[in-house]
Amino acid sequence: MVSVKDLNQRLLDAQYAVRGRIVDKAQQMEEKGEKIIYCNIGNPQIFKQKPLTYVREVLSLVTYPELLKNEEVLKTFHADSVKKAKFIMEKMPMGVGAYSQSPGVPFIRQACADFIKRRDGIETKRERIILTDGASKGVQAVLFALLRNDNDGIMIPIPQYPLYSATLTLYGGTLVDYYLDEANSWQLNGQSLKDSYEKAKAKGINPVAITVINPGNPTGAVLSEDNVKMIINFARSHNLSILADEVYQENVYPKDKKFHSFAKVMSDMNITDVALFSFHSMSKGFYGECGIRAGYFELRNIPEDVLAQFTKQQSISLCSNVVGQVATYLMVTPPVEGEESYDLYMQERNGILSNMKEKARILGEGLNKIPGMFCEVPEGAMYAFVRFELPDTEDTKKMSENELVKYEAKRDEQYCMSLLEETNICVVPGSGFGQKPGTMHFRTTFLPPKEDIEALVEKMKVFHTKYSASIK
Repeated sequence: MVSVKDLNQRLLDAQYAVRGRIVDKAQQMEEKGEKIIYCNIGNPQIFKQKPLTYVREVLSLVTYPELLKNEEVLKTFHADSVKKAKFIMEKMPMGVGAYSQSPGVPFIRQACADFIKRRDGIETKRERIILTDGASKGVQAVLFALLRNDNDGIMIPIPQYPLYSATLTLYGGTLVDYYLDEANSWQLNGQSLKDSYEKAKAKGINPVAITVINPGNPTGAVLSEDNVKMIINFARSHNLSILADEVYQENVYPKDKKFHSFAKVMSDMNITDVALFSFHSMSKGFYGECGIRAGYFELRNIPEDVLAQFTKQQSISLCSNVVGQVATYLMVTPPVEGEESYDLYMQERNGILSNMKEKARILGEGLNKIPGMFCEVPEGAMYAFVRFELPDTEDTKKMSENELVKYEAKRDEQYCMSLLEETNICVVPGSGFGQKPGTMHFRTTFLPPKEDIEALVEKMKVFHTKYSASIK
């Protein structure tokens, strides 16, 4: 019989706050018939976000190609969806139930390369694209490959998405944290990067890469072009690879903001000696196809022998799921003007993004009006990282900084648990993402329906006032 003590200690040590103790409690409450407002995870379709018609039409035909032989059935589909499905089946007559080439179906990889060229105006090759089960598998593949021993470090933003810290714990290596600048709309701060790097070197840690999430998770920030340039220059001066997590690139809400890909900015800077791994996924954006597990990563400025090792690594798992590969193809080849499903596609796309923009405004403006709570309107992605203040206790006044950090990690979890128990709102404690000592946060999505977001803001106000008053 296997017991916990027989398991790998790295697995036991790994923490993933997005699905932690508070979520377990929420599910127990739900089983008892209570309605829970799940704001803990970016999972759009759990909130009944409708899948895009184009995507589901093509996937229906490809996963059950017998439909392509039935003219009466085909009349119920858009003509361009039928045409796309037939093209896919011509290119991969073995269907979606057979293994593909390890790095992915060639024409889909080429479509990803063409997508990057359309987006950025820069060239890439399909050989530099690897299709993965969502962006997470790509991130894990890169981290595994770059970490040679426990002394190697990966620079990770704080707050961060727990995928990175949990994967580092599983694979070995050291998390080298750098703080995002909350006072400057969560942009990266050059001095913070320098301090983090030098602190790690002083401890004998060897930083090998820097991770950047843009637009931000959990912050909802969109990085400026100057900020991206600064990061690239920093990586170059310290011989660091860059992991660019860009899965929310479609989710940019203010008219004066724009997504700047690392590949594009690096090309404009004419820099070819910084290794770049860029990740994209169909789980996020406006698609929200989390369960299909579809994504890719591009390897730029990578020698051929290194590329061969990544291809070998992917072959160990044979290939990513082929339905997900087809979904990735649909993500990078949307309907174009003139095709039958174009108008509906744009209507669905714009409807989802405008709805997210409005809910981000309601959430940000509403929470920021609550005394003791601070939240900028999220500029992108689908999250807000909300800072809240609680009255000091006699104990907190006597604590050292290290003691305070540990206490606040416990304190923000207690806060979020009480929030769940009293309001049925499920959020994630900021300690699960990392935060500056002396601060407390929680991460929330703004994916629930608009009326639930409005109710959430009001419930937060009542709860926070009551909770703060109860502290002695």
